[in-house]
Amino acid sequence: QVQLVESGGGLVQAGGSLRLSCAASGSIKSINAMGWYRQAPGKQRRLVADITNGDTTRYAESVKGRFTISRDYAKNTVYLQMNSLKPEDTAVYYCQATILAPDVIYLSNYWGQGTQVTVST
Repeated sequence: QVQLVESGGGLVQAGGSLRLSCAASGSIKSINAMGWYRQAPGKQRRLVADITNGDTTRYAESVKGRFTISRDYAKNTVYLQMNSLKPEDTAVYYCQATILAPDVIYLSNYWGQGTQVTVST
């Protein structure tokens, strides 16, 4: 079993900052990639940012220049530093990881439970 535990969400005023964390634990042989998605009410879940082994990153256009994703490989943890937050960033943020478990040859995707980020005007 693999668990992804997120933390760091909350309520912040527009222009403020938050830092999300997500720690993976359990039966993990290796982690190929980790990322953050978000889902606003009535909308589909969409990629915010992800980071692969070797620190290759991707960002949604709407967050480029404001959000930064990073990984601590030793701690199996991914972070999302969110600056200059806007009301339209309000959503539930989900951590995602692509993981190779011991004794298997295929990668599997895992999700965290989600953390609410609310940006007020």
